[in-house]
Amino acid sequence: MTRMLAVAAVAALGALSSEAQALRSELDLKAPDGTTLKATYFAAERPGPGVVLLHMCNSQRRAWDGLGALLAARGIHAIAVDYRGYGESGGLPMSQLDNRERQRVVGELWPGDIRVVLAHLVAQPGVDRARIGAAGGSCGVDNAIRLAMRQPEVKALALLAGGTGPGGEEYIAESAWLPVLGVAAEDDGPAVRDMRWLVGFSSNPSSRLKVYASGGHGTDLFAKHADLEPMLADWFEQHLIKTPAVASTAIGPAGPSARVLEDLRSPGGGARVLARFHESRQAGTLVDIPSPGAINTLGYEVLQAGRAADAVALFRLNVEAHPESANAFDSLADGYLAAGDREKALEFAQKAIDALARDTRTPEDFKNRIRESAEQKIQQLKGLAPKAPGAAS
Repeated sequence: MTRMLAVAAVAALGALSSEAQALRSELDLKAPDGTTLKATYFAAERPGPGVVLLHMCNSQRRAWDGLGALLAARGIHAIAVDYRGYGESGGLPMSQLDNRERQRVVGELWPGDIRVVLAHLVAQPGVDRARIGAAGGSCGVDNAIRLAMRQPEVKALALLAGGTGPGGEEYIAESAWLPVLGVAAEDDGPAVRDMRWLVGFSSNPSSRLKVYASGGHGTDLFAKHADLEPMLADWFEQHLIKTPAVASTAIGPAGPSARVLEDLRSPGGGARVLARFHESRQAGTLVDIPSPGAINTLGYEVLQAGRAADAVALFRLNVEAHPESANAFDSLADGYLAAGDREKALEFAQKAIDALARDTRTPEDFKNRIRESAEQKIQQLKGLAPKAPGAAS
């Protein structure tokens, strides 16, 4: 590049930067209970769709600054918000709340807060309220999916290294019209497996998974991969402007994850998927399985239905796929106890205690509940002679 061209390029970048700043505004929004929510709005210069940007739970809205500016430059209005308890928003800091109170805030208050953010977005001049996208990182993935479940104007999703519950998975499976982009890095624990599972509920031919070899978690990937923010901008431009998705009640063919889940729920399904998991591990490949929380929930559903052997197979799958999870070991102990195998129940209750020290993902208060559950089983079982599996209780 000649010196003249280099100077011109720098000048153009400076003009773009100042223009982006002029179109960016900082907002104080009011949640339904009056709590102040701090948000950043990126206004496009022309009428167009909008995107809601939802941050990770170890981050804040500034993580989306680059993407917000890119979207505005593409003619897409965008808004990013600090959840209550994070960044500059009001509410008690989430770090000061115990696990139960955090769950209440996330489950009961955040949905209303995010609806306020969406309402502000669609009320802005030039925003097409029928063409809205949502992007989320980590815990923002579930928030983005739940927003789409509640608000039919959400027509495209971009999800970075997170998960959702059974309701969110079912919504994606039933919404064949909805394009879903998943992103994860192989150095981010089980994130690639979890995102492959989540995107696998979609039967939309445009849905896809982008995997990086490294880069960390969620929006941390932006700092390592310069292509990611433009790729996300391309995604929303494609599905909100060029070929906008149209909501439909038609249910397409089941995606691969939906088929696996159906198999898991059927009699003997846990054992079949566990066998496939063993085969894939020996072959050095991956088999799609649910998140540890989803397997755990399904295992207890099967257990309550009186299918103890199926529940044990599901809990074993969780332990083998997620050996770092103390909760997986404790649930397997419950399964063996229900199946009448007291010796195995005692063994895995003790393994749950041992796993707590290496479980770095579970919140401390939930760890205490796991420890209490495992210790109660150990105390109960140590005074009893081991019983053979299938023996009468």
